[in-house]
Amino acid sequence: MTESRVAVLRTAPENVLNDYQTLLKLARAEKIFRERKRRIVVKLNLSWSLYFPACSTEPWQLEGVLKFLRKRGYENIVAVEDQTVVTHTWKGAYGNKWLPVLKKYGVEFKPLPNVEWKEHEPKSELLAFPKLFEKVLVPEIYPGSYILHLPTVKTHGHTITTGAVKNAFGGLIPRYRHHAHKFIHEIMVDLVILQKEIFSGMLNVMDGTVAGDGAGPRTMNPRILNLILASSDPVAIDALAAKIMGFEPMQIPYLKMCHDMGLGIADVEQIEIVGMDEREVLRMNFGFKTRKSPIIFFDQLLRKGTMRFKPLHDFLFYSPVFKLFILASAIYHDYIWYPTVGKYRIRKFMRSEWGRLWKKYPYGEYPKNAYLREWDVY
Repeated sequence: MTESRVAVLRTAPENVLNDYQTLLKLARAEKIFRERKRRIVVKLNLSWSLYFPACSTEPWQLEGVLKFLRKRGYENIVAVEDQTVVTHTWKGAYGNKWLPVLKKYGVEFKPLPNVEWKEHEPKSELLAFPKLFEKVLVPEIYPGSYILHLPTVKTHGHTITTGAVKNAFGGLIPRYRHHAHKFIHEIMVDLVILQKEIFSGMLNVMDGTVAGDGAGPRTMNPRILNLILASSDPVAIDALAAKIMGFEPMQIPYLKMCHDMGLGIADVEQIEIVGMDEREVLRMNFGFKTRKSPIIFFDQLLRKGTMRFKPLHDFLFYSPVFKLFILASAIYHDYIWYPTVGKYRIRKFMRSEWGRLWKKYPYGEYPKNAYLREWDVY
């Protein structure tokens, strides 16, 4: 069941868990997830193993959703996230305080590198997957399950904005997903197509309590919006979040392509808004601007600049040389930006009400059996 209905609510730290209950009711979660015993895959969003506001799924976002599901008798819930060349799944789950929340609600955490992936034969024509990947692989726990995405409201240097559609990126491309940057907007469309084939139902719950402005998805400026959103249409929720941030959704390529292909609604005038006054929501414009971090800037410069010179392109991105780019990213993000600019912005955020709520959540213990299957990054 997919419809262009987006629930939007204002919230505050003292009410956020209850507000998530209301949000999911407005989004008709129980109509989307009709079968109580069918598996619900909670797809978390991990953009950084370290915590940075709005960067990854917030602990109150995860708790609000799990509280709703458990109170309504959903039994088969599993939380997942994949690993990238710049994130570590277990470190991210620990650093973003997910593990104690999952334990509280009795939900297993399964890193996708450790899950078996099986080939999926697409029923529809894909735009970019065949150009980049030999076959489509999906985690064996996906087909027939419900999917529940937990993105945040933020910008992205590759896709302008990121949200529900991009959150599938880490769950449907097991290896070498950095190659998708060559045709990133087309890949985003393919992700919507594939999810319609694979899952029995989809719900997207987006946290905008604190949002990310600037050089996303990591090196951002946190902006407190006090908003939460939910929808079964990933295109509609991304479009409305983009509008709230200050972008014109139909000028964002992946959203316009999805809209034109009938995969979702990106024209905000056609979206049914519930929970808040529609006129108030459509007047929102927080003036976000997408910027590119040095890493994304040089990635795009080199990747697209060498595409016509295949030997050079393959040497840079399909050989051990690519590990130098990974090292450069780690040095810039974790050892230069985070301890300086990042720490300053985190300290400022921690003085806010949402920062004080963050401090109340425990890290828990780092799991002793934090195993991840090794994989070839290039």
